[in-house]
Amino acid sequence: MATHRLRLLSCNIQAGNSTQRYRDYVSRSWSHVLPAGKRDNIAAIAQLCSAFDVVGLQESDAGSLRSGFTNQTHRIAELAGFPYWSHQPNRRVGSFAHSANGLLSRERPAEVLDYALPGRVGGRGVLIAQFDLGGERLTVGIAHLSLGVRSRGVQLDFLADVLADAQHVVLMGDFNCGSDAPEMQRLYKHTRLRPPASFVATFPSWKPMRALDHILCSEDLLADPPRVLPAGRSDHLGIALGISITVADAPQPSA
Repeated sequence: MATHRLRLLSCNIQAGNSTQRYRDYVSRSWSHVLPAGKRDNIAAIAQLCSAFDVVGLQESDAGSLRSGFTNQTHRIAELAGFPYWSHQPNRRVGSFAHSANGLLSRERPAEVLDYALPGRVGGRGVLIAQFDLGGERLTVGIAHLSLGVRSRGVQLDFLADVLADAQHVVLMGDFNCGSDAPEMQRLYKHTRLRPPASFVATFPSWKPMRALDHILCSEDLLADPPRVLPAGRSDHLGIALGISITVADAPQPSA
């Protein structure tokens, strides 16, 4: 048997916005509808992503006024040298903003699926990629959950159903709650996903106090302790870890 290593990263990139203090939400409110100032942030995020094998993005703009009509997932994939990328457009606000989940990968996905998540207000989703690694199937989900506890609970029930049969599974993203929140227990009960071994605060990025972003792994995957990294000047820190999956040995060439 052999071990396949993957470096994972999850980032809420806030559509390339710069938010470094609470008052920026007001003083820089124009940046939520105008593209100025985002190019350097997207380049910095791409530089961060380039060190990883599979990256999940949340709040990546799918191409609207605020991003200069640039698909930010595609642009980051180009800058970081990822051969495979996919995105799931979700919430659209006219031509001003169009949020999406994004996937960047150095491995070719065998299949990519997207699902709309239920909730009181629409516009949330989960992007799921399947990878074949040495005869083993790895499922990777990328999600951005709701702020409200009730909607988040319904969404976690949905995710538990979708991921119930996945053996080697990762779910990453902005959960808008701690990994030990009561509603998260449904996920652990009905899937092979388990809480992280340690907690790291990711929000707000300038003074992290809340662990809102997570990379959850099934217990059969050997996961390193999570660590946080700046995602450009987003209001969330990125979260990263490495995993190991046991796969069959590659066949030896005949003499």
